[in-house]
This record gives sequence, C-alpha cells and structure tokens, in this order.
Amino acid sequence: REGEEEIDIEIEGENLAYVIYTSGSTGSPKGVMNTHRGITNRLLWMQERYQLNCEDRVLQKTPLSFDVSVWELFWPLIVGARLVMAKPGGHKDTDYLVKTIAGRGITTIHFVPSMLQAFLEEENLDTCKSLKRVICSGEVLSPRLQNRFFACMAAELHNLYGPTEAAIDVTFWQCDREDKRRTVPIGKPITNTEILLLCPDLNLVPTGVAGQLHIGGQGVARGYLNRPDLTAEKFIPDAFGKEPGARIYDTGDLARLLDDGNIEYLGRSDHQIKLRGYRIEVSEIEQVLMEHPGVKEAVVVLREFGEDDKRLIAYFVTDDRQAPTADELQGFLASRLPEYMMPWTIVRLESLPLTTSGKLDRSALPAPADPDSRKNGAPVAPRSPVEEIIASIWSEVLEVEKVGVTDDYFALGGHSLKATRIMSRLRKAFQVELPLSVLFERPTVAGLAEEITLASHSIRASEIPPIEHISRDGGIPLSFAQQRIWMLDQLNPGNPVYNILLAVELTGILKAEALERSINEIIRRHEVLRTRFETVEGHPVQVIMPQLALELVVEELRAPDASGIEKEIERLTIEEAHKGFDLSTGPLIRARLLSLSGQEHVFLIAMHHIISDGWSQEIFFREMAALYSAFCAGEPSPLPEPPFQYADYAHWQRVWLTDDVMTEQIDYWRQQLKGIPPPITLSPSRPRPELPGYKGASQSLSLDAEASAPLKALAGREGATMFMVVLAAFKSSLYCHTGQEDIVVGTNFANRNRVEIEGLIGLFLNQAVLRTDLSGNPTFRQILRRVREAVLGAILHEELPFEQVIDELRIKRDLSQGLLFQIKVDYQQISFSPPDIADLILTPMNIDTGMAKFDLSVLMVDAYDGFSISFVYNRELFEEETILEMLDGFERVLKIVGANSDQTLNQLARLVEQEQRKQRIQKRRERKAATLRSLKTIKRRRLITPEPAQ
Repeated sequence: REGEEEIDIEIEGENLAYVIYTSGSTGSPKGVMNTHRGITNRLLWMQERYQLNCEDRVLQKTPLSFDVSVWELFWPLIVGARLVMAKPGGHKDTDYLVKTIAGRGITTIHFVPSMLQAFLEEENLDTCKSLKRVICSGEVLSPRLQNRFFACMAAELHNLYGPTEAAIDVTFWQCDREDKRRTVPIGKPITNTEILLLCPDLNLVPTGVAGQLHIGGQGVARGYLNRPDLTAEKFIPDAFGKEPGARIYDTGDLARLLDDGNIEYLGRSDHQIKLRGYRIEVSEIEQVLMEHPGVKEAVVVLREFGEDDKRLIAYFVTDDRQAPTADELQGFLASRLPEYMMPWTIVRLESLPLTTSGKLDRSALPAPADPDSRKNGAPVAPRSPVEEIIASIWSEVLEVEKVGVTDDYFALGGHSLKATRIMSRLRKAFQVELPLSVLFERPTVAGLAEEITLASHSIRASEIPPIEHISRDGGIPLSFAQQRIWMLDQLNPGNPVYNILLAVELTGILKAEALERSINEIIRRHEVLRTRFETVEGHPVQVIMPQLALELVVEELRAPDASGIEKEIERLTIEEAHKGFDLSTGPLIRARLLSLSGQEHVFLIAMHHIISDGWSQEIFFREMAALYSAFCAGEPSPLPEPPFQYADYAHWQRVWLTDDVMTEQIDYWRQQLKGIPPPITLSPSRPRPELPGYKGASQSLSLDAEASAPLKALAGREGATMFMVVLAAFKSSLYCHTGQEDIVVGTNFANRNRVEIEGLIGLFLNQAVLRTDLSGNPTFRQILRRVREAVLGAILHEELPFEQVIDELRIKRDLSQGLLFQIKVDYQQISFSPPDIADLILTPMNIDTGMAKFDLSVLMVDAYDGFSISFVYNRELFEEETILEMLDGFERVLKIVGANSDQTLNQLARLVEQEQRKQRIQKRRERKAATLRSLKTIKRRRLITPEPAQ
C-alpha cells in the first residue's frame, strides 16, 4: 500500500522476492508472500512471449504498491530495454501519458481497463505512433472498450489475468480486431502454470461449465504473512499435481473453459470485488458501518450503471433511537476508509430482504435513487458558458442528466479515475493546465469555473480589487457598456431599437395598488432604474434621482370579440415598444397594465437598454413576485438590501480595467481580428439604404427533444456547449449559402463573472466578435473545435469593452451598417419564465416589435424540452423567400451533423444543395400543377356558361 514501510523477510533460508499488501485497510493488511521463483518464471515467460529488445521503451507508471510495477521494473532491465519512470501521480494524468509516450518513444505500457478508457478519450492519440503493445489487467476488459481501442490505436492489445497471490499474471490473451465475441477471454495459462476449474466438491468441471478458478504451478505464493488461518483457507493441497506438498490457490473467481481451449472469466463466487484496479472485501466496509452506534445491520454490494461504470452501494438498517443520516454515515466512513472503498451512496432500509430460508437476498436490494433525486432542491443551472461546459462534461462522464453548479463531484458518483477523464476533457476544452488535485480541492462546477478563469488569465483572485461603495457626490462615470449605448443614442436620439419590452399575461385576481407599490419598491432598491444621463463638459455622467414614483398606467380594453381584443393588445404592445426614451431627462422605465376583464390582464414593462439587460429582467420579475405576495398579505418587503449598486460596479470597472489589465485583453483581440474581412455578404434582395430604418420581420424553426438530443450528446462528447454546437452549424450553413470561409459574427456575453453583481439590475453584457476560419475543408467536429476555441477566447477576454476594440482597431464608423459584423447570434439557456405570484398565473408573451438592429439576428433558445431558433431580418434588405431558404439550409445542417459529425464542410454543402434543389423542383411542380388545375377550372366554367339570349 502507499506509505507502507519496506519489509525484508527470510523464511527457512529462502528469500522472498517481495511482500505485496492486497487492497484492504481496516484491520491488518494481508501481505502476500511471493517467491523469487514465481516472479522469475513470470518474467521469463513474458520475454519469451513478447520478445522485448534493446529498441523498446517501457513506461513504469504503476505505483510500487501494486504488483504490476514488478514486471514494469524488471522486464526491461533483464533484456537491456529502456526503462522510463513516470513522474509521481503521472499514472492518473492521461494528458501527461500521451505526451510521455510521444516524447519518449514508449513502445510498451500497462493499463487497468478503467484507466485505458480515460486514456482513449485524449485528443492527440495519433501522436502515440511508437506504441507497439498495450497490456491490460486488473479488471474485466469489455468488448466495447476493446473495440474502441482498435478504433483509436494501431498497437497490439493484450488481456492478462492473475491475482497477486500468483506472481502477478497467470493467463494471457491477444485481442483480435476482427473478433466479435460477447466477452474478451482471459486466454490460456502462462508457462509452468496450471489453471483448474473445479466444482464445490473440488472435482474438475467439463468444458463449457462454470467452475471456481484455482491456480497451481511455480507462480503460487507461499501464503499470507502472519495469517496461517487465511493461508489454509485459500491455499489448499493440490490433489491433481505430481509434486509432493504442492498447493493450489482458490481465487474465488468463476470461469469456464471454451471449446478452443481458452478461458472465459465469469465473475466472483464470493463477495470480494475488483473495482478500478483495487481488490475490495465488501465485508470490511460492512464491518466499519456496523461500528457506528446507530447502525443495526449493513450490507454493501457492487452495482453496474453501465458496461464500464460500477459503483459501491451501501444499505443499512438503523435503531430508531439513534438514526444517522446518509451524509453522517458518509462522513463516518470517510474518516476510516480510503477513497476507493467509499460507497457511492448509502440507502436506509426498514429491514434487509431475506430469502425463504432466512438468508440475505442480495438480488432483492432496491436500486438506489437517481443522483438528481438525492439533491436538496433542483440543481442550480450554469450561469456562464464556462460553467455550462464543465457541467456538460460532468454530465457526460458521470452519466447524470442534470448537473448543478453547486453539486459535489463525489456525491454524483465521481471517483479518481473519472476525475482523470474529466480533467483531460477540461484541459482540451479550455487549453489550461490544471493539476488533478484541483478537482478534489474545488469539487463543484462553480469552484472549477473560478479556477479555470483565473488560470486562463494568469492572475490570482487576490489581485482583483473588491467592489466598494463610492460617493454619490459629483458626476458618476458610465460603465463601458453604458457609454456605447449612450454614443449610439447621440447619433439617433430616442431610437426605440434599444428599448427592452416584456409582456406578461396575468390571470387571476389582481391588486393593481400592490403591483404598483412593488414596481416602485424595485425602483427604490436599484438606483440604476432612477438614473438619467447628462452631459458635463462634453462627457456623459450618471445622475441618480433621489426618488422616483412611477405611475402604473391602467387601460380598459373593449372590443366586440376576442379577435378584436388580440389586435388591440398587439397594437398597444408595438406602440409601447416604439415609444422612445430621453436619456437626459428620464425616467427610463415605464409600466402599463392592459385590463381585458376582471381576471385577465396584460402587464407591459419597458426599459431602455442603458439601464437593463436580459439577466436584469429575470431579477425584476423575481423581486416583483416576492414583493407583490408580501404586500398583498400586508407584510413588509422580504428582500435584503443589495450590497452594492450599479454605480459602484461602473466605478470598479474603470479602476479594474487599468492599462496593464487592458493591454493583455487588447493584445488578444488585435491578434484575433487581424486582417478581418468586411461584413459577410448575404446576397441582399435590395440595396442597403444610407440610414437604417430598422424595419424587421422574423421566421422560426423548432427542434423537439428527440431531434436536439444528438446535438446535446455531441456537445458533451466534445466538451462544448449547445451554443457552440449550434453556432458551428450556423457558420457551416453560412458557408453553404455564401461560399465564404472567414466567417465573422457578433454575440453578447452576460459578463456577470462576480458574485457581488449577480443580483443587480443594470447593463452588464458586452458584445464580442466570434471569428472562425473554415478553410481546408474541415470536418464538422473540427469546425466545432475551432468555434469552441473562439468562444472560449472571447469569454476569457470579455472584460474589454466593445468600444475599446473598435477604437483600438481604428474601425471607420458607417451609419448604414454595424461595425465588424452584420450578423448577431444570441443564446438563451431557457426561455424567460416569470415566477409564480400569489393568486396569479403568469404567462410570458412572444412579442414581434417589427424592428431589426442588424441585417440578421439569430436567437437560439434551449428550453430543455426542445430547441427553437428565430431569424430576425432586415425587411429593407431581404425578401422573405431568401430568409426561408437560409433557415431551411440551417435546419438541414443541424440534422446532418447530429447524425454524423465527421461530415466535411464540402460534403455538407453538397447535401444541403441537393436537398434544396429537390425542394425547388418540387415547388415548381406544385406551382405548375396549381396552374393546370386553375386552367382546367376556367375551361370547365366556359363549357357550362349559357349562351347569351338572342
């Protein structure tokens, strides 16, 4: 075991090669006494079989507490091959192993199957060309893992079997790429070794019949150190051998002999298990559980959650007087057991299930609850793309449907080997070097996201100044985002395109006075909602009004029928959306209530973008729900005062983004946008006007949960977000439509990367440019990786305001179109859903304001039960037919890459063009058929027309 002192033992003059302690840690460890003869036989067989030579390089990576380390050390040394020693902990770092194999020319390496699975997830396996042979042992090698190995590697794969009690390995099997067996055999015995398959009365079983596997021959150990009782139980006399006094070892494993002479492993006959390379006696875990005063009975079993996913489950019966919780028992075990012996979950039972004979019925033990159901409340959804990627990776590796940002990695079934797979994917996704220990120190999505962000910036949290309260005397500077909006308003004062409007249907008994009071309490709580913007000496400043009493305008709607009511609601909603704000006088928020009947209302809230964003709208309605419910009940506000205000943030941002910090950000964007092409051309139907009129229309498509599932699975496999997958598909469809390879689009980032500002209303988001090179006919997976790199780079450099990017690149401003991009892509994790309010049902309304800020805006909404995409386009430039064709091409790309992500860009373009050509031909046929039907109708009418009177 790790940390065990070295022990030199001599028994009757015969030196032992080594004493290895089998996995187990509660009482005295079981030391296995192996002989020089056994290990020598093992090494000589290995050399005869695999013919290592002086050109080979063997990587010694197994910790010295494991028996495999013996042959890793001595085999290359006895034949003059190169022995390469891995760094401490390197056996758990798959990225390090790939680099070591490639850099040191490793030809031979050993893997426990579960570690091989993590290794095969590395991206640069093609660099491991030197690898000749991979040897697996320690666990069952599944056919799926075998096939995956051959799909990724050109090396040989060997499956060896053997316990520590028989000098490491006793059978061998070389895997075959073409072999389609349902299990991977453990093969035939090595030299000077005998395998006996016996029935309980110790007679040989026939071929094809399961028997208990016993081992005889030179490799059998002397027994267990200082355990004569256990030695006598497991090392029994060899009734079949010719050597006097010889013993055979009872492995406790079940196997059967196949017709071709090879052996098939079937599992354990007792309750000892092999998990992630560790041999575990579940009785030891049960014994520790029983030591807790509140546990009356306990049983531990191994359950399979997938072919390569096995977990320990503990069950206990408690004394009601001292009933411990599962969490208490986990803590109790953690102080007494190593990590690999910890149960994944602990389940309380009223009693243990028994058979009719009164014995424990392990097969009747109930399945444990799903990890999601063990959480306190619903998981907290990811709040940033970084958290979303981490949660996606956890979901894929841990096979948990939903992962919250505060969920504990180990509580979700994580362990050290899966940690290796996760850290490998995180390195690939974020291009940062993080030690494996980080996951153990910060075992939540939120904790890892913070570590990744800091590592990407090469800064420490202590270097970021805290947000502090500032004086409200004098002019308060605008935030960088506010400054950008203010400048745009100066060019076109009162432009309604920067209005934010939400419309919500309220069904139930409404108290308008409580609603108005709630709105004004929110305005009091958030200074930014009572802020206006003045110009002082040519510079804009924030002016916070001491108080603002907003009047809720209530209008009674009357119409002869429901259709008339709907038209009136649409008219008033568009009217509200198109009504401008005066930034210098304020207020920059309006509220309007349309009353349809005693229990039907439509609530409209309009704000200028300079004081709000999408995140702020959710905060507004969440606070309104809490305040309205309290005020209706005659109670005071239940909300705590915000710790800071938006003005404090704006000042902090100016202090934080000093020249030193901005230099690193500017350098990134200067390199990213070097040689940026003109805005992408979408073949507009009409010439671009000198000044935009912002006249817009929209078209949409929806993908149900079944259609979007392959895309979400692809995101999980590639360490990407759904936004990245859909953006990669959209850029591919743009190539299909335009033929351009350098694709530039814009997007918004929430830019709420500090806890202090999560609950503040205000304008925090920042625009960013996402540029992707599609040259070289890449596969879609390659495109996705390029998009992922661009998105993550933008996220990690999102602090630099968009205006600073424009100024740095000296972009010439053109009032007829946007800067750097004409296509905007935005993403929402879920569609906005207001919280419930007392006695009211809230239903958000879709609003088409008839305005378009860009040539084309793409809104992607992931609503869990499906995915919707809306194209908002400029009607002054495009015909509806052009947009519909683009939308159709986009949908086809999504379906194609969901089925096969290895399609190349040119293949995608051909498939899309073929489908659209078929569609155009079909439409022409339909139009022709409609014309013929019309002509026939006219002809029939002429035939039956009566002759005019004479």
